[in-house]
Amino acid sequence: MKVAVIGSTGMVGQVMLKILEERNFPVTELIPVASERSVGKKIKYKDTEYTIVSMAEAIAARPDIAIFSAGGTTSLEFAPKFAAAGTTVIDNSSAWRMDPDKKLVVPEINADVLTKDDKIIANPNCSTIQLVMVLSPLNKKYDLKRVIVSTYQSVTGTGKAAVDQLNAEISGNNSVEKVYPYQIFKNALPHCDVFSDDDYTKEEIKLMKEPKKILGDDSFNLTATAVRVPVQGGHSESVNIEFENEFDLDEVRKILSETPGVVVMDNVKNNEYPMPLFAEGKDDVFVGRIRRDLSQPKTLNLWIVADNLRKGAATNAVQIAEYLVAHNLV
Repeated sequence: MKVAVIGSTGMVGQVMLKILEERNFPVTELIPVASERSVGKKIKYKDTEYTIVSMAEAIAARPDIAIFSAGGTTSLEFAPKFAAAGTTVIDNSSAWRMDPDKKLVVPEINADVLTKDDKIIANPNCSTIQLVMVLSPLNKKYDLKRVIVSTYQSVTGTGKAAVDQLNAEISGNNSVEKVYPYQIFKNALPHCDVFSDDDYTKEEIKLMKEPKKILGDDSFNLTATAVRVPVQGGHSESVNIEFENEFDLDEVRKILSETPGVVVMDNVKNNEYPMPLFAEGKDDVFVGRIRRDLSQPKTLNLWIVADNLRKGAATNAVQIAEYLVAHNLV
């Protein structure tokens, strides 16, 4: 099993390598790929040193699977070239997510849509993944009508430079190059990704579109506000869900607690609720603050937290690869 990791020196790429090792994915040959300036450098995987190669070298090696985490422009250019060489690509960028010919997959929800013919598979947005992990089982039971989500997103979602900016500002160093238009320390920016013509950010648009594709259901409405906060370790979401059908709170908790990959942390009397502090470094999606919306019927409020570098990106991609291998699709 030859596996290429594209963007292997980046923040998500490093976590992907870690998770491939943690989950003992059957890699017989690792092909690390990074930008031209990193070609020839060494990285370590399972106590073995590997040399970073160029994109052309990786394509020529014809890996069985290529996991991309190198940005949309790179994916648009090179994913089809890997696919043409017979490689199955799992892409972590936004490049292919809404392409009608490409599958958008969260394994616990819709891995069964995958076939051998799927040579480019899209990994959803980090905020989308943790949201649909909770929406999916509830939609099956109560039928979604409308979802309102507000996010509180870690700086790790922007990358290493954003983490560097936050840490520099914490230490009082204002000379570091700023990734955000304002300081992030002691601040909250209602500005994740770039603004579109309708004044929503690209992050918000992803959150509004991707869940419908993953759930295979466009009958419900969804709106989003995405906010960057000075947190390192995970994204949080405040979610208001209106259902077509009435629900029982105990049943909601039971459904979610029985959902693979979801952990219910909901005991406010003991101050137990999800936080990035608890989610960092874990693969589960944590949900709590489960309560009725007292302003209208058939409506639920809850709070969702997950490590955006793991389940929100790298772990989900590796889980897709595991499914492909387990079902002989590569």
